[in-house]
Amino acid sequence: MRIAARAAIGVAVVAVVTIGLWRVRDVIILLLLSLTLAAAMRPGVEALQRRGVPHVVAIGVFFVAVLGGLALFFWFAVPPAIDQAQQALSQRAIGGTGLRHNVLVWVQKELHKLPSGAAVIHPIATYGKQATGILAGIFFTLAATWYWISDGHRMLDAAVARVSEANRQRTRQTVLAIEQRLGAYTRLMFLMILMVGVVLSLGFYAVGLHYWLLLGGCVSILEVIPVIGPVIGVALVAVVGFSQSTHVMILALIVVIGFRQVQDYVINPHVMGSSVGFSPLVTLTTVSVVGLLFGGFAVILAIPVTSAVATLIDVFVLGHEPPAPVERRSSA
Repeated sequence: MRIAARAAIGVAVVAVVTIGLWRVRDVIILLLLSLTLAAAMRPGVEALQRRGVPHVVAIGVFFVAVLGGLALFFWFAVPPAIDQAQQALSQRAIGGTGLRHNVLVWVQKELHKLPSGAAVIHPIATYGKQATGILAGIFFTLAATWYWISDGHRMLDAAVARVSEANRQRTRQTVLAIEQRLGAYTRLMFLMILMVGVVLSLGFYAVGLHYWLLLGGCVSILEVIPVIGPVIGVALVAVVGFSQSTHVMILALIVVIGFRQVQDYVINPHVMGSSVGFSPLVTLTTVSVVGLLFGGFAVILAIPVTSAVATLIDVFVLGHEPPAPVERRSSA
């Protein structure tokens, strides 16, 4: 009876914890996102500190660079795209029919949903209550990222101090290795997004595709979604190109698919290397499961978080030695 009672209590506790975690899954996803961003920013922040930049200013530099770059992108990309769509519709009769006309109307409708630079800066005034939840998530992520960068090492020391002395060094080394892997993967992803955006924008401009800057940026941002993102990007280019002409659509698809082949077989093996080391099947399965369970936004964290979990299992379950993290100089 005692064994049965303990088992029942254990099952109940696990169920309660699981339900609780499920209800706060959005907060957990934002915390994981902030941890990943902090891991990517920390080496740069520490490098600025070693050059005499105050800690607060060093973190602020990265925040301003990321948010400012995002606002400038929307500022320069969205208004011209909307003007081009309106001009294309004015050249055809508003009451026109046909598949291409319907696609163009759909493109214009979707473009008007995108925020401009001013809307990025003043989202509440533009969208009202719809922006409240998004703003709360953004500010929570930024605050958590700031906290991870500022106090991450103290939090690690406090957590490691609760581990048995025999496993203390092993635990610390594993956590540092995971943080460095997350940071390296995230920095490489940002580098790939920037490179893909520049190359595709120039390619779309060369073939005469409308909305070339906006499309180049959107397709590159979709790179953060493994496997599924590039497919969505190709479909987006096809739809927008078709609204213009079949000839332009074919040329734009040649640009995006051709560059994708170069990226997969030439650039990624040298730039990304074995940052996560997952096969395409494992990647596709991971992304699909995470997307179904936690929603589309969570898929951007599927690969780095799965890599971190795999490292924990490899060290603490299978008993392998943790990867040796590269020691960073103190920023004090």
